[in-house]
Amino acid sequence: MKKTKMEKGRMILWGIAIIVVVLLVLATLGFRIMRSGAGSAATGGSSSDDNYASLPEKCRPPAGQDIAAWKEHLGHHAETQECLQYFS
Repeated sequence: MKKTKMEKGRMILWGIAIIVVVLLVLATLGFRIMRSGAGSAATGGSSSDDNYASLPEKCRPPAGQDIAAWKEHLGHHAETQECLQYFS
């Protein structure tokens, strides 16, 4: 069966659309990966989060977390209130 010019044109447009969508997804994911690793790469692999490596895991602030907000969060939970001693 021969395809008409219109069918071939539609197939080409669909192919281009799929390629564009795939490239946009990959670019977005790549940007997020680069952005999340930018802090440690800029400081040669060490970041301010390394300062908290000696704390118990439940007391460590998440990467990029504001310390004042983290202290407030810890204070709201009975099981993590003892963590406040590390942030005096």
